[in-house]
Amino acid sequence: MTDMITADLVDLELDLSAETKEAAARALAERMVALGRVTDLEGFLADVAAREAQMPTGLDGGIGIPHCRSAHVTEPTLAFGRSARGIDFGAPDGPADLIFLIAAPAGADDAHLTILSSLARQLMDEGFTGALRGAADAETAASLIRGNGRPGGKESGRSAAEQPTDPQPENGPAPENGPASENGPASENGPASENGPAPAEPFRIVAVTSCPTGIAHTYMAAESLENAAREADVELVVETQGSAGFTRLDPAVITSADAVIFAHDVPVRDKNRFAGKPTVDVGVKTGINRPAELIAEAKEKAARGETTAPSTGPTPVEGTGDEGDGYATRLRKWLMSGVSYMVPFVAAGGLLIALGFAIGGWKIDKAPSVAEHFIWTDHTSWAALLFQIGGLAFAFLVPVLAGYIAYGMADRPGLVPGFVGGSVAVTINAGFLGGLAAGLIAGAVVMGIQRVRIPAVLRGIMPVVVIPLISSAVVGFLMFLVVGKPIASLQSALTDWLEGLSGANAIILGVILGLMMCFDLGGPLNKVAYAFAVGGLAHPTDGSLKVMAAVMAAGMVPPLAMALATTVRGRLFTRTERENGKAAWFLGASFITEGAIPFAAADPLRVIPASMAGGAVTGALSMAFGCTLRAPHGGVFVVPLIGRPLLYLVAVAAGVCVSTVVVVLLKSARKQVPSGAHDAEAATAEGEHVPVTV
Repeated sequence: MTDMITADLVDLELDLSAETKEAAARALAERMVALGRVTDLEGFLADVAAREAQMPTGLDGGIGIPHCRSAHVTEPTLAFGRSARGIDFGAPDGPADLIFLIAAPAGADDAHLTILSSLARQLMDEGFTGALRGAADAETAASLIRGNGRPGGKESGRSAAEQPTDPQPENGPAPENGPASENGPASENGPASENGPAPAEPFRIVAVTSCPTGIAHTYMAAESLENAAREADVELVVETQGSAGFTRLDPAVITSADAVIFAHDVPVRDKNRFAGKPTVDVGVKTGINRPAELIAEAKEKAARGETTAPSTGPTPVEGTGDEGDGYATRLRKWLMSGVSYMVPFVAAGGLLIALGFAIGGWKIDKAPSVAEHFIWTDHTSWAALLFQIGGLAFAFLVPVLAGYIAYGMADRPGLVPGFVGGSVAVTINAGFLGGLAAGLIAGAVVMGIQRVRIPAVLRGIMPVVVIPLISSAVVGFLMFLVVGKPIASLQSALTDWLEGLSGANAIILGVILGLMMCFDLGGPLNKVAYAFAVGGLAHPTDGSLKVMAAVMAAGMVPPLAMALATTVRGRLFTRTERENGKAAWFLGASFITEGAIPFAAADPLRVIPASMAGGAVTGALSMAFGCTLRAPHGGVFVVPLIGRPLLYLVAVAAGVCVSTVVVVLLKSARKQVPSGAHDAEAATAEGEHVPVTV
C-alpha cells in the first residue's frame, strides 16, 4: 500500500476545513488532485456523492469510509482525515472522527481492489483505529495505515497488501475460506479452542456479503461476522462477492452448514445454492453493526427448523427478490432494474438534446448530419452536434430498459432477447410501454428455456448459441406480430391524451405525480412517476414536456423544504438534521429528492405527509402554468431550458413553503422538549435510526 497513501494524503486537523461529510470528502479529494491521483475534482466528488446516496458510509466506532469507483481516478488512492469534533456520515452511534476516502479507478485491477478491501477489514480492529487516533503526525498515520509498526493490529508489521483478505474466495482455494483464517490456523479459531476441546458437532454457518461498490462494506461485514462467530464458538465461512470477483463456496461446505446469513445490498449471485437452509437475510450494514444478533437469529431459526423453500428456477431469476417476496414485489424489482440502467442514458441524451435546442433554437432538429456538414466557427453546428449525440444516446432508452428488465429476471442470458425486443418496440413505435413489455417477455422466455432439461453434451453451447438464438426469435416474433401493434396503439393513445391535457385534468395529473414523487423520496413510486415522465421525452409533445416539468418540480420540493425548515425552526431538529439541512439546499436545487431521506427516516409520520402536500401543490401549479421541460434532470441548473421559467420557480417556491409550514406545524404539535435536554434527544434520535437507501 506504499503507493496508495503518503503523508501528503493525511489531514489530522480535518475539522478546521470541514464540518460536513461533503466538505470532508472535498478536502481529502483536493489532496488527491494535488498529487495527480484525481483528474476532475467535481466529477470525482459527484461519483462519491452518488455512492453515498445509495447507502450512508458511516460505521459504528466513529468511522466514515466515503468511497467510489470513478473514471476520474488515475490510480487506487487512499486519503485519511481525523476530526476532533466529528463529522456525521450517517452511523447509528454518531459522528465519525476517522475518515477514509477510498478512490478506485473504474477499471481497477483485482490486486489493487484486494488491497483496498484488506484495509476495510482492518478498520474492524480496535487496536488499529486506536493507534490512528493517537498518531502525532501525518507521516506516523500514513505509516500505520501502510502497516508499518501497527500496534495491537493483526499480524503487526505487515502491510495491507500482505494481509490476507480472508475469506478472500476470489484468489484462494475453498479451504482458505475457513473461519477467520487470516488470524491463524483453523484449529486455533475453531469453536471453544481457547477454552477446551472443540465440540464434536460445532454449529456451522455460511455467509455471503456484498455491497454496491464491493470495496469496503463487503469485507467489513465479513470481518465483523467472523469476529462474532469466534466469540460465539461458531464455525463461519464467508463468501465475499466484491469488486475483485468471487469464487463460489465449496458445495460440500454449503451442504454441511446449519444456517445461512446474507448481508447484502445487491442481489446475491447464485443464491439458489443456499436454498433449503435456515436463512437470515439483511443489509450489509446490519452485518457490520449487529453480527452477534444475526448469528443468534440463525441459531434460533435452525432450532425451530425454519428453512427456505428450494427454488424451481435454475438461475438467479427469483434471487432478484428476497425470499418470501410475492410476484408483485419481484415484478417491481425487475422493472426498477430496467429503470435504473435506463436513467443515465436519459440524463445524458436528454440534457444534450436540451442544450442543442438552447444553443441552436427549436429548428436544430432539422439540421443536416454533422458528419457531412460541420462548420467549426458556427454555433449552430455545435448545437447540431450536441443534439445529434443526444439523439443517439436517447435512442438507447427503450432497448436498455427492456434489456435490463430481462437481465433482472434472468441474469445475463436475458440481455440479448431484451435488447432485441426493445429495438423492435422502437421500430414499431411501441415506445416506453413496448420496452416494458419486451423486457418482461424476454425474461420470461429465457426462464422457460432454462427450465427445459438439456443433454449434457449441449449444455456448453446453451448460453452462447441456443438461448440467445431461440429467445431472440421468439421475442421478435411476439413483438412484431402479436403484442407489438396493440401496445403501439396504446402508446399512441397515451401520447394523444397527454397532448390534449388542459384545465382540471392537467392539474389533477400534476397533483398525482407530485404525490408520487414525494411519497417515498426516490423509492418505487417516485421512480414510476419519473419513468412515466422521461418515457414521454422519447417522442416529445407539449403534454409530455409539461409532465416532465411537473415531475422535476415536485421532486425538488422535499429536500428544499427540509432545508428551509431547519433554517427557520432549527430548534425542532437535531444537530445532525440541521447539518443535513445545509446539504439539502444543494440536493434539492439539483433535483435529488433523496436529500430528504435522513429527515424522513428520523420522523416519517411528519416529514412524508408534509413533503407530499408541497409536492402536490407544486405539481398542480406547474401543470396549471403550462411549464414545459425538455431536460430529464438538472434542477435549477436547467432553468434556461424550461418553458415559462419564472412561473416554474413560483410553483417550486409555493410547494416548498407549503411543505415547510406543514412540517413545522406537525413537529411543533408534538410534546416539547426542554432546550437543555434537546441534545440528549438528538443523540437518541441519531442512535435509533439508520437512513434508508432507496
